[in-house]
Amino acid sequence: MLMTLERVFDRFSNLMGWIAGFLNLVMLVNVFYDAIMRYFFRSGSIALQEMEWHLFSIVFLFGMAYTLKEDAHVRVDILYDHFSPRWKAVVNIAGTLLFLVPLCALIIEGSVWYVHEAYVSSEISGDPGGLTHRWLIKAVIPASLIFLIVSAAGFVVRNINIFRGVEEPPVHDIKDEIL
Repeated sequence: MLMTLERVFDRFSNLMGWIAGFLNLVMLVNVFYDAIMRYFFRSGSIALQEMEWHLFSIVFLFGMAYTLKEDAHVRVDILYDHFSPRWKAVVNIAGTLLFLVPLCALIIEGSVWYVHEAYVSSEISGDPGGLTHRWLIKAVIPASLIFLIVSAAGFVVRNINIFRGVEEPPVHDIKDEIL
């Protein structure tokens, strides 16, 4: 049962990773077009420049769920590296439930009013020619943290499976890590 549940959560996290990767390509095209227009044709667009930042934000925020699923998040490994797979699973479960989920809930709770205020006031860019509907990009903040909580649930289920010995822990190749 837990293995099936883990696969469902992993598919969701993979979808978030795919969306982040696709938006990375969209951002690349946007930056390329904006740079060509600005430097070769002396014509720029404030909206395109703002779109670069918005896309970067979405890539980063949606990419968090995929990064957690891949166990590629930042961690202080001084002690963790020397733990057994079962102790690593305990640390991962405790860290997720005690720190990650409450922090996500706190940020979600604090950012919903932020989105609501932007929507109610019809907030737009302060720059002439900038993007309208600023609430859309602000809505990505609580949405991405909800996605991160869903991914965290999958991370906890995976670590429960590792703790129970049902699943092997992920193998990290030392040459892939930054020293």
